[in-house]
Formats: sequence, structure tokens, C-alpha cells
Amino acid sequence: MSSGKKMWSAALLATAVLAVTAACGGGSGGGGETADGKIKLRFSYWGSDARQKMTEEAIKKFEAKNPTIDVEGEFSDWASYYETLSTKVAGSDAPDVMSLEIRGLREYADRGTLADLASKVNTADIDGKVLATGAIEGKQFAIPTGVNAFSLIVNKALVEQAKAELPDDKQWTWEEYVELANKVTSGSGGKITGTQLSWNPAYLQIYATQKGEPFYNGNKLGLSPETIKEWWAIMQNLIKGKGAPDAAKSTEIGATSIDQSLLGTNTGAMGMWWSNQLGAASKASGQELDLLRMPKIKGATTGGMFLQPAMFYSASSKTEHAAEAAKFIDYMINDPEAGQIILSDRGLPASSKVLAAVRDKLPDADKKTLAFLDEAKGELTDPPAAPPKGASAMEDILTRYSEEVMFGRMTPDDAAQKFITEANASIAG
Repeated sequence: MSSGKKMWSAALLATAVLAVTAACGGGSGGGGETADGKIKLRFSYWGSDARQKMTEEAIKKFEAKNPTIDVEGEFSDWASYYETLSTKVAGSDAPDVMSLEIRGLREYADRGTLADLASKVNTADIDGKVLATGAIEGKQFAIPTGVNAFSLIVNKALVEQAKAELPDDKQWTWEEYVELANKVTSGSGGKITGTQLSWNPAYLQIYATQKGEPFYNGNKLGLSPETIKEWWAIMQNLIKGKGAPDAAKSTEIGATSIDQSLLGTNTGAMGMWWSNQLGAASKASGQELDLLRMPKIKGATTGGMFLQPAMFYSASSKTEHAAEAAKFIDYMINDPEAGQIILSDRGLPASSKVLAAVRDKLPDADKKTLAFLDEAKGELTDPPAAPPKGASAMEDILTRYSEEVMFGRMTPDDAAQKFITEANASIAG
């Protein structure tokens, strides 16, 4: 998934859920036929201008191989993607093929919006555990495009300039992470900040897994208040030791993209992002960046890191061209020709066959990501299943309470209880 981006606001989530619910009334939607008798497929996706350009190129290659099918890309930026998609679905005008991410999957699957793609798309070359993340109650509603892992990205040169020592990331602890960040800030005379805060739920999930707690337990949180408070204490210690900016600056930076992050602007030495963002961070920085494993709680038996699909392709259950929609998804997932164009833009290819075909053509940052994930593969926990409905609001809720604690407007005790109450209400609805 493209992380570092704000998830839906509560209002937008409500709009999307109501819209998808309304859509159950029927209607075909989809593409229909063009004036010259070709079958028209509509394909919705979000992203950057670069993603739009490469996707359009892949579409042209697909159309050349399938001259009776026309694919119309329906592209939008991330901020407006789900609002636009839910409006189309509500109006019985769903695209034939749509891109989704794991936090939005259940919102659509549980309301009969998505088709079961089992046996319609070749998934033989996709790791079974990764593939299972797109299945709900035995139905394969989504096919993963590629994978990534939430990790620490570091600028080693800035760490060394501050006369701090890089850790052995196979065994470093959270205390050592805080100490390193504080040392980078002090050792650089405050010119470089050690790290920036992250309120991404994946970070809390990794920390909780190290304590043996699941983030979700059915339709409620599996986190204890103690775990959430300990997690906040890491951030409070970073602010206290100047290893991270103060609450106001952290909030300001947290609302920006990776390009404007401390790491991206070479004013910070470390930050937490999804591994497929290494390329974007490296490009913004113009310096060599590397991936590190997340620190561990002392004595933890697992590091808690996991592979997660960057995104999925799904087909509308109302499409009049189910076979052609599946054919297009199959091409985008399994054809090395598409893989050569898209490379790692939607995560490192989920298909082992496509990955083998493109690995030598990957940009250097992506080769580094692949090597990192290969090395860490044996340590990773199983990819998590699609979270409950309402999980799309989790980042928003978690960020809000985290900021209340960092600003000192709420005690960690009070904030942890209120966060759990609000989060459970969101996912139980």
C-alpha cells in the first residue's frame, strides 16, 4: 500500500460505507461496448502521474494482445479515490476492475460488491499466505499486486556524520533506537534530527506482536491499554531527548508526504515507512538510503514484521464482462510484459514468475528492498488477514489520540481507554 498518506476521515468513511450499502440494490455498471463493437472495461486506480503513465502503457500492451477489448483507465489521486469509487458503486456504475487496499477490502467485499476470482485468475505463482490476505470467508475477492513490509529507512551517512554508531538491526531494542536518535540530534549540534514520529497502525501492530498481542481480535481490538501506553512512551522519550521534533513540529511533518519528510529533505537520519517507499525517499533525498529491521522489545521471541500486499485488484460482482475483467487482472498480475512496465510500483511483484523476469531491471532502491526482504523472510510473521469493516478509519483515530498524548492534552491512561472505545465502535459497526 502507499502508506504515509492519511486514511479516510470519519465523514468520508461514513459516505463510502453508506454508498456501498446503497449499491446493493443492483444495476450492472461496468463498461459495456464501444461504438466499434469492442468490449469496454473500466479500470479504477489511484496514484502519481508516473503510475498513470506506466499503467496506460500496460493497458495499451494488453489491448494489443486482446484487440476485442478496450480498457478505459479511471485514474484519480489518493485523496479523492475512495469517495469517487463509492459514488460510482452507489450509482450502480461500478468499474469492472478496481484497485483496493487491505484496509478498504472488507468495506466492499462484505456488501456483495466484489466478484469471487477463485479459478478465474491464475494464482499459482503467488505465495499462498500472501494470496490469503485477499480472501474473505473462503472467497478470493482480491488478488495482491505486490508486497512490502513496514520498516525503518536510514541515511547511514548522516548517522556517521553525527558520530553515532549504526545498530546491529538483528538484535537492537527500542531503548537503543531512542538512544541512537537522541545521539544523532546532539552529535550533529541539532542540524540533523535523529528520527520523526510515526502514528501508522502498522508500527503499533509490530510492537504489539512483539508482546504477543494481535492488533485485531475478531471485530474488536486485541491491544491492551498497557501496550498502547508503552508505545506512546517510546515517542515521548524521543521528544524528551530531542531525538524527534516536538509535538507541534511532529504533527506538521506527519501530515506531509515522504518527499517533505525529515529523511526526504536530509534533515533527519531515520524514519518508518513501507519498504516500497525506499525509492521515493531515495529520490527525494538524493542520497543513499538503506532499510533496517524494526527494533524489538528486549526478550521478544518475534520481531513482528510482516509482508503486506501493497494493493489488490478486484472485479465488480455486477460487471457484464466477468471473463474479460478476470483476463485483464490476470495480465496485470502474471504477464512479464506488464511486469517490465510496472516493475515495483505496486509493490515487489506478488508473482514469483514476474519477479524473476524483472528483478534485474528493478531500480537500485528496489533491488535493495528485494535483498532486504529476502534476508528477513525467515523472521517475518504471517501476513495479516483483511481487517474488520471500519478499519479504514484506524489511522485517523490513532493519530488523533497520539497527538493528544504528545501535546500533553490527555494522559496516556485516559487516551488509551478512549482510543480503544472509539476504535472498537468504528470496527463493530
